[in-house]
Amino acid sequence: MPARHPGREPLPLPGQLAYRGSMETQVATLDRLIDALGDYGEHPALLAVDGERVAKLDFAGLHQQLQRRAGLLAAAGAVPGDRILLFGSSGEDWVLACLAVLRLRCTVVPVDHQAGAELLARVVAGCKPRFAFADQDLATALEAAGFSGQQWPLDALPDAIPPATLPASEPDDIAVMFYTSGTTGEPKGVPLSHRNLAWQVETIRATRLLRPDDRMLLPLPLHHVYPLVLGMLMPLAMGVTLVLPAAVTGPGLVRALKLGEATIIIGVPRLYEALLAGIEGRVGSAPAPARALLRALWALSALLRRWFDLPAGRWLLRPLHRALAPRLRVLASGGAALDAAVANRLAALGWDIAIGYGLTETSPLLTLKHPDGRHLDSVGQPVAGVELRVEVPERDDAADDDAADDDDRPAPASRDDGEILARGPGVFSGYYRQPEKTREVFTPDGWFRTGDLGRIDSAGYVYIAGRVSSMIVTAAGKNVHPEEVEKIYSAHPLVADIGVVADDGGLGALVVPDPDMLKRLNTTPAAALRAAMAEASAQLPRWQRIRRHMVSDTPLERTRLGKIRRHLLAQRYAQLRAGQGEAPGHPVAISEMKPADQALLQSPAAAAAWDLLAGRYADRALDPDSSTRTELGIDSLDWLELSLEIARRTGVELREDDIARIDSVRDLLVAVAGAEPGQGGGAGRTPVSDPEAFLGASQRRWLEPLSPAEQRLARLFGGLICATVRWWWRLEVHGREHLQPGHQYIVTPNHESLLDPFLVGTALPGELLYRTAWGGWTGVAFRNAAFRWGSRLARTVPVDPDRAVVSSLAFAAATLRQGNSLVWFPEGQRSPTGDLMSFRPGIGLLLDGVDVPVVPAWIEGAHESLPRGRRIPRRVRVTVRFGAPVTGQQLAAEGEGADRRSRIVAALERRVGALAPGPGSG
Repeated sequence: MPARHPGREPLPLPGQLAYRGSMETQVATLDRLIDALGDYGEHPALLAVDGERVAKLDFAGLHQQLQRRAGLLAAAGAVPGDRILLFGSSGEDWVLACLAVLRLRCTVVPVDHQAGAELLARVVAGCKPRFAFADQDLATALEAAGFSGQQWPLDALPDAIPPATLPASEPDDIAVMFYTSGTTGEPKGVPLSHRNLAWQVETIRATRLLRPDDRMLLPLPLHHVYPLVLGMLMPLAMGVTLVLPAAVTGPGLVRALKLGEATIIIGVPRLYEALLAGIEGRVGSAPAPARALLRALWALSALLRRWFDLPAGRWLLRPLHRALAPRLRVLASGGAALDAAVANRLAALGWDIAIGYGLTETSPLLTLKHPDGRHLDSVGQPVAGVELRVEVPERDDAADDDAADDDDRPAPASRDDGEILARGPGVFSGYYRQPEKTREVFTPDGWFRTGDLGRIDSAGYVYIAGRVSSMIVTAAGKNVHPEEVEKIYSAHPLVADIGVVADDGGLGALVVPDPDMLKRLNTTPAAALRAAMAEASAQLPRWQRIRRHMVSDTPLERTRLGKIRRHLLAQRYAQLRAGQGEAPGHPVAISEMKPADQALLQSPAAAAAWDLLAGRYADRALDPDSSTRTELGIDSLDWLELSLEIARRTGVELREDDIARIDSVRDLLVAVAGAEPGQGGGAGRTPVSDPEAFLGASQRRWLEPLSPAEQRLARLFGGLICATVRWWWRLEVHGREHLQPGHQYIVTPNHESLLDPFLVGTALPGELLYRTAWGGWTGVAFRNAAFRWGSRLARTVPVDPDRAVVSSLAFAAATLRQGNSLVWFPEGQRSPTGDLMSFRPGIGLLLDGVDVPVVPAWIEGAHESLPRGRRIPRRVRVTVRFGAPVTGQQLAAEGEGADRRSRIVAALERRVGALAPGPGSG
């Protein structure tokens, strides 16, 4: 729970994190804000920059012109509540028409002038507008979409327009109706009231982000809530001049910045990424001495900004500022997440970075990161009057810790990530005529579900991880935010754009390569891109790596604010995979390989390994450059089966340290060809049949017997733990008679909680307990020195089902060979709900190779005491039930499956599940 601090009040809600902005504002309608525009007199309101020409409209003229348009509407019969389309390109006329509709107490329905016929038709049918302002060349499109009302050109008005009586708006009048399809493709009407928008304008005014002498460059299309409210209404209400560029190309923006003397830009991340790339290109093309000096000054400025929060770039890089935008001081970003590295690079140039976060449904701003140079990886703190809370789902601590341990790379997502919920004056009342959709996004107690995943730190700063709807769950149960993965891959210079999708339980991607980079490389485009993907994959844990990618020459479809349209991405990916990605795939002929690879395959062992791969992946475009991770998708269990088959065919046994160095098929062939003759001895050995052969010296130390002193400590701590468990959880044990003294067993309980090992250990007969070893997840039981010491006393051996199936099975078999019993959790991770999950195949491999009876077990109550995500256990009654021992041979006869091992797994899972209490038990 966030700690208290000045200006923020934490809301202690069970299982959730919450924060609320500290200020409250009293607001009503937009009438007063619009009527007061004329009070700014001859101060410039709009500067339209077209080439070298700057057209000015002052506030007095702005007020007069919007009244003329209001008169036009009123004379045509428009009445309060009428919906009026604005269908045209953004500019001075669009602004005037919008203000006129708002002040006439009608509803603005802004539509992208690039909208397709289907979307336009759905908007017209959905809100039934009576009138429209549109660009002259779009009149036919409106009629084709079914619009039958009266329309006027945005840029042409009749000469004689009678004055209009402007009615007073009510706070709950609908001011603007946005139709948002976003990234999903399903448009929904989002009505925002005068109360919503007036509160938003007044709240941002109170932040003093803008100064009276500011000039704001507005290069964004006004049919989105972010530029309309924060880029148009808010600055005009404060008397700030808007600079409207005729084009959003690089040269056009630079001209608008200079000629309009802009001091602030309101933009989106892709705009700032392009700005940064242009500046870096300009620096890189300077003569060598100047280039070196500019880069040194840029680096010095970054250090001064980081250490002393000094905007030194304004002075150190003054020539650059003069060339681009002499008066520019603030870059305001919204609409999507701004990459922290981009933000820091721009801040080092001497500009202040302001970041906002919100949605169309929230008017839009929920949080604001003030331009103070800090927390540039966040989206700021809640604005005044906004309450935020984060619903943190139950977490699998072991899975999270194991993910962090994967490849020694930390998982980017925080364990405190959850869906962000919002409440406040800016939140809309519900989707237009869609009550079912509305109920889906509001909790019973009135909180709006943003659909964004994130967290809130102890100072109230909000961090966004991605969209709930775009999160991908892999076959291994890992949650992947595609935005995080795309960020890593897109950083490679060869990748111009990339979108990540779900593909057969893993990750796929549609990749747009950089054509200029491809031309400079002395290799084929396919090989170059494959190498680039492998290079980027090395920076990610295995579960975040892209297995298969499709190549596209056309850019990804994005919204006008730069977000990937993920429904279209998935469609394009599926089409490409069906068309070009799968059908032509086949292993390359040896005669077509490079001479070095042909020479490599002169080794009989390498040739046998290639034949094995070619048969296994006969439908893939297999060649020596193929990535075993990203293209073939070989995971830890695949490596177990593959390495055993290689050993059977070639006599070469690959150890885990060998496998860890294999990234491509060529690496595998080299490893096999380079093995000494007879390495590994007899082919056909497995981690179960000969475990010591698969464990290194450092691993075998976990199998060494405890010293007498360690045994005494183990009994002391074991006794204390058992006494605590019996007292706190009032443990009941059933079926202990199935565990006979002097016998050896493999105990396989369900896995509900971190308490499970302690509960099972207490339930075991005392003599058996001190001859029992445990399979412990590396991410928990071996995470630090203290845990490793405790695991050593408890006879715990490392189990890592995601990385090291070979050694995990070898450890299990070796400890059984020593005469110990073994407790093994066959689900591989804790259940998030307490229900039994599917068993992993490793238990089938183990039971198929050892002659030790298995005892199924069921733990009841541990999930209620300490579920995933809870820190302190509740005091509840816990029961442990042991079933009758059964052999692997019996299980193989009982179960169903394609082979003996899968039949063992199926039968054991059924036996464990049969021990669960039935309905009404308890």
